[in-house]
Amino acid sequence: MEKFVMSAGSAVRYSDFGKGKKVICLLHGYLEAMEVWDSFAGGLGKEYRVIALDLPGHGFSEYGKRESVTIDFMAEVVAGVLEKAGVERCCVVGHSMGGYVAAAVAELFPDKVEKLIFFHSTPAADSDQKKEYRKREIELIRAGKKELLATLNPEKGFAPQNVKRCAEAIDELAEQVMMTQDEAIVAVLNGMMQRRDRTEFVSKLEIPVLFIFGRFDNHIPLAAAEKVIESVPNAQIAWLENSGHTGFTEEPEAAMDIVRAFV
Repeated sequence: MEKFVMSAGSAVRYSDFGKGKKVICLLHGYLEAMEVWDSFAGGLGKEYRVIALDLPGHGFSEYGKRESVTIDFMAEVVAGVLEKAGVERCCVVGHSMGGYVAAAVAELFPDKVEKLIFFHSTPAADSDQKKEYRKREIELIRAGKKELLATLNPEKGFAPQNVKRCAEAIDELAEQVMMTQDEAIVAVLNGMMQRRDRTEFVSKLEIPVLFIFGRFDNHIPLAAAEKVIESVPNAQIAWLENSGHTGFTEEPEAAMDIVRAFV
């Protein structure tokens, strides 16, 4: 069932289906929308209640014309949606940017989070190099060259050997980039650059934490993943051996087995 609700002063679109006792909340990544989870969520919905939403500035959710859509604001929106959906506690799964939001939800609204999954994501802040990359994206948007992001970014999320097989999914992601408002993209990039490092917080969490990494991830290469593993020794670690940054599409069955076993 798809709904719109007001949360943190913004209209938010979310879906709510499945009838399991356990609840899984799926948070998408940068320049995605809740549809990115459709197939994966459909599989999980056979056993669990699944909630997915468009994060502010993405899909059909508002962002309030903010100059910066902060990660903490996104977390507030997520918590509000869960409250209105009658969810007391759940497993929060965050893909890429969604992982930043998931960590913020766990810190700011701890009573809502039963378990935490970083799906191709980390709790770290942006490095100086990453901030420069985001600034270049802002320059492209302001120069009216959003189509370059749509052309280049989606394919980078897939392992080279999966690009041809996942061509339809890549095209859908490119369409989502073009559908996202220019001002919203800039605001979200500003918010990601401003976020603080939550590695120490996550390393001290008493709830179960899982990191899912892809062996061919262009955004989180092996060295970066190993640094997270070392910094968060309390977490469980799972690897998708044939995935880049979009394992729920590249290796859906293996990814679903990992999530089910953890939940």
